[in-house]
Amino acid sequence: MKSMYLAFLASALIAVAAHFGLDYAGFSTRDVTSGPDVRLD
Repeated sequence: MKSMYLAFLASALIAVAAHFGLDYAGFSTRDVTSGPDVRLD
């Protein structure tokens, strides 16, 4: 049971680190899917 909780914690930490790491590197959804041709009025 302890190893399962540790695996859940590790996967949550990896997901959070990947979210912030990719956002910092410029691979966020906002940056990837929008370009200069997108106009939001």
